[in-house]
Amino acid sequence: MKSVIICDMEGVIQEMNKGALEMFGYTKKELIGKKRVSIFSPGEIVIQNVLGWLEVANKKGKSLVKTNFIKKDGSKFNAEILITPNFANGKDQPQTGYCGITKEINEEVNIPINLTTKIIKGIAITRGGFTLASILPMIIVSVMLSQYNSLSIFNSIVSILGVICVHIFGNLYNDYFDVKSGTDENNNEYFNVGDKSLILRGAQISGGSRAIELGLITLKNTKKLGTFMIASALICVIILSINIFLQTGSFNNIYAIIIIGLVGSLLAYFYTAEPLRLSARKGLGELTIFLTFGPLLTLGSFFAMSNSEVAINFEAFKLFLLIGIPLGLLTTNILFINQYPDYKSDKKSDKINLVVLFGKKMSRWIYFLNLILILISTYYFFDSFSKSLNNPNITGFYIILSLLTVYGLYIFRGLFKYFDSRELVNYNIQTIYYQIVFCLAIILLLFI
Repeated sequence: MKSVIICDMEGVIQEMNKGALEMFGYTKKELIGKKRVSIFSPGEIVIQNVLGWLEVANKKGKSLVKTNFIKKDGSKFNAEILITPNFANGKDQPQTGYCGITKEINEEVNIPINLTTKIIKGIAITRGGFTLASILPMIIVSVMLSQYNSLSIFNSIVSILGVICVHIFGNLYNDYFDVKSGTDENNNEYFNVGDKSLILRGAQISGGSRAIELGLITLKNTKKLGTFMIASALICVIILSINIFLQTGSFNNIYAIIIIGLVGSLLAYFYTAEPLRLSARKGLGELTIFLTFGPLLTLGSFFAMSNSEVAINFEAFKLFLLIGIPLGLLTTNILFINQYPDYKSDKKSDKINLVVLFGKKMSRWIYFLNLILILISTYYFFDSFSKSLNNPNITGFYIILSLLTVYGLYIFRGLFKYFDSRELVNYNIQTIYYQIVFCLAIILLLFI
């Protein structure tokens, strides 16, 4: 018995023969146009080997490998699979996907999982790569404080560790509730970077982590790990509070970080958790992301990283509030453009975000508006901040702002053109890059 499965370039199953249905134990209705071939392999093998096998198939015309597969009932078996590129429209036309011909074998197949893969597995489960959206703004705040000789290195390290824990807590609980509610199950059009980006290679950038679907972790353990992360964040808060009091002899900064941290944690939890489920409430999800990764994060970092008592008034933290606006909008745009491939599943599960509310076509202008607000608020931030510097790099700022404007418009042009196409994934990737480049540019500008 041989299994023949044809998938598109993203692994979505397009056709399969009777042998495939018998071998894996599914029906066509469960798989065709819905699931990806990764569902048949252990998650660690998917992470470590699959992209490499496909690259060999593309270069040499075929890839013959022995591996382990999983049936619908969860049982594993050993198999040999021949992978070849597929050209449904003729070899003179672009490649349309892959064909996999599988036969079960009796010999033992052991694919060793290396340490790098185990690390990547942990990053995939926690979506740890996205913690850069928290880390980079905090580094900007630390650089700003260093300009006033008000930075505590120890507090900065503990603060960043604590926020990473809260961020991962939010990621895990978002996955937990999205899987539990059926939102991820309904999503068959999510984006995976695949080999389109060396930096983000294989990363899941919409539709959740898919870690539970791939068998990397169970639903129950996702919740347990999330609880562990918020407990770890609490330990960081305790250590931080003790050191702040020793440094300042005051509770002002401590009160501020506890209140801001509590609000941020609750927003992270209720982003997908009932009864609030903010992500489904007509823009409240986007507002939550803006506040959490913008003003709340920068203000909280300001109070946490300062080595002196901070007065609780607007003038004292105005600059740190201002820088939070573009930083929050940058992360909001990442979320926003990632809602495009999730449109159908979000709508089906009553997850009424702004893209679902206004539709894909109209929502393009929301992304553009956010981009304009990012640039304007950055200008106002630097204009205010430069007044407190001895030799502000005005020329450097205008050069950087001009380059960021051009880069942002390039991404928006891609969204405008490919908003209803799988080609959009390239601009989802660029939106992530844009945030990284923006933050690094601001850090560089503050240093020079």
